[in-house]
Amino acid sequence: MNLYKVMLVDDEADAREAIAACVNWEAIGYEVVAEAENGEDALEKAELFAPDVVLTDIQMPFMDGLTFARKLKAIMPDVRIIIFSGYDEFEYAQEAIRLEAEEYILKPINSDELVKVFLRIRERLDDDFDRRHNIDRLQRFYQDSLPFLKEQFWIGLLEGRLSADQISRYASDYRIKLDAPFYTVAVLTMEEDVNRSQPLGTELLRISLRNMTEERFADLPDHFCMNYLGSVVVIAGLKNTQGLQAFVSAMDQICKLSKKQFGLETTAGIGKVYGNSRDISRSFEEAREASMYRMLVEGDQAIYIGDVEPKSSEVITLDEKLMERLLREIKIGDDASMGDAISDIIAHLKKSSASIPQLRMWCTEIAIELNRLASMYHTESEMGSPEEMFDKIGGFHSFEETGEWLEGVCSKLKDSIRRNRQDATRVLGEKAIAFIREHYKNSGLSVDMVCQHLGVGATYFSSIFKKETGMNFVAYLTKIRMEEAVSLLENTEEKSYVIAGMVGYEEPTYFSYVFKKQFGVSPAKYRQTLTKDQ
Repeated sequence: MNLYKVMLVDDEADAREAIAACVNWEAIGYEVVAEAENGEDALEKAELFAPDVVLTDIQMPFMDGLTFARKLKAIMPDVRIIIFSGYDEFEYAQEAIRLEAEEYILKPINSDELVKVFLRIRERLDDDFDRRHNIDRLQRFYQDSLPFLKEQFWIGLLEGRLSADQISRYASDYRIKLDAPFYTVAVLTMEEDVNRSQPLGTELLRISLRNMTEERFADLPDHFCMNYLGSVVVIAGLKNTQGLQAFVSAMDQICKLSKKQFGLETTAGIGKVYGNSRDISRSFEEAREASMYRMLVEGDQAIYIGDVEPKSSEVITLDEKLMERLLREIKIGDDASMGDAISDIIAHLKKSSASIPQLRMWCTEIAIELNRLASMYHTESEMGSPEEMFDKIGGFHSFEETGEWLEGVCSKLKDSIRRNRQDATRVLGEKAIAFIREHYKNSGLSVDMVCQHLGVGATYFSSIFKKETGMNFVAYLTKIRMEEAVSLLENTEEKSYVIAGMVGYEEPTYFSYVFKKQFGVSPAKYRQTLTKDQ
């Protein structure tokens, strides 16, 4: 049985022991994982033990139960809080309701009543657990939905509605392989039979056509078939561009077999071959255009767009999406993903059959974008002067030279940006430490004050600060204050209550509590030890 974690908070040790002993916790689905004697102590232990339920008294030193509950809810919104008190005060109960406490119980606590309270809470916890963690049910639902999700992915790919990141993420999530070197698309169109009495008949024939096509390519895992808006679409992954001819021939055979089996004329329009899955939508549009030529050629055959469309003399421009991807990988990707982005750009340039002047012009456009990125991170000096870069580009005579240059300059820029971020992180940590050391005497010093001074968010600051110092803000502030307290005890004759105020503790009693927790003895005994040693 899943045991929920309970933390008991009361300044009286006897009361905590009595509560812990009066209930068979495991029998009702709980385990007591921590106890605390005040709100300050409880906050630290809550972060360490992550309890599901907290049972807290109201009247406690240093931090009362309501203040503790308020602060705990701020950092752990899902925790269930039970408040108990020896005072039947309406204001207390009202505040407990405002804090969304589960229960408000009056002392002395009756064990039967406590069991009933925790059983009620367990029902709520079980409901939350079932809702959030029913993985088996979610997995079954996901598996049932996977064919539909895959088909939606292919439709999005055909219609060109997916970004490079979405294609990569969805293909991984849906376990779809998109690693073929080249892709082309075919659209099978079956003529409508106006003489059929039932409209559903033609749709069933299209499903049969899809099944027949899937059987034809069953041994080719890079081929996918689907019904789409009255047509059967085939997305074919090819090992090389020479594979196009075999694919056209296979589609031609399917058209003739369809006419023989179903008695309806079938045409397959086929788009051009592209070296990237993101261009599947282009091949799809070309395949649809090719299928429109069926009235100009004999029926029951495959029509390749390159055979019927005039050759275009239009100059292919550098793909903006490829450039955006490269800049993104330089900023936040790893070396492998950046290398893939560079390879895709070079592949795009190769497919364009560009002349040497055109190649140099594209490299100049890339260089301008890279220098703009370097300027954003103030690392342009490490890129060399623009004149030197453009002179080098002017000497390019091959795609290989272009690829080597692009890999080198992108790697240098990526390393510069990484160092820039590391330096910024280190400086932020140093500024935070300096501010804490300067203001540790302020009893109200908090994370929010430090963040306001640095101009950063609390979550980001906490992550950076712990990475730089190895401890969280509260632990580090306590360390600084205790170090200064020890120095004052050793080098001055000030009373403990005076030293407490000098190191940022308004409450001398709490200062003594923290000091003893840190060093095992009270400040007074620590000073006595120094005197004996002398």
